[in-house]
Amino acid sequence: MNVHANITIEEGSTNVYADLGYTDAGEMQRKSQLAGEIARAIKARRLTQEDAATLLGIDQSKVSRITCGQFRGVSEAKLLELVARLGHDVKIVVSPARRRAGKIELQFA
Repeated sequence: MNVHANITIEEGSTNVYADLGYTDAGEMQRKSQLAGEIARAIKARRLTQEDAATLLGIDQSKVSRITCGQFRGVSEAKLLELVARLGHDVKIVVSPARRRAGKIELQFA
């Protein structure tokens, strides 16, 4: 049986949270990127969640939630702190003001 359906494909933006209509889409995307980096660093260092929790100064359940992408309730500042505790250098650069609203973006080296 050959069924052809009219399928419409819509190209999304570079931010899935914006595509889903979140009002805090920029923040959610940054937090997602940081949580992903935390998960990668834990895996690269071959840490158990318990060992990671001890190193990060948080409980194991929070490590589990963050590495599974459940980071609501965790601030960007806290996630940046956790990235630094995992041995990454974190650099925040504030550039001169422009005639438009500024933006916040993350770059991973």
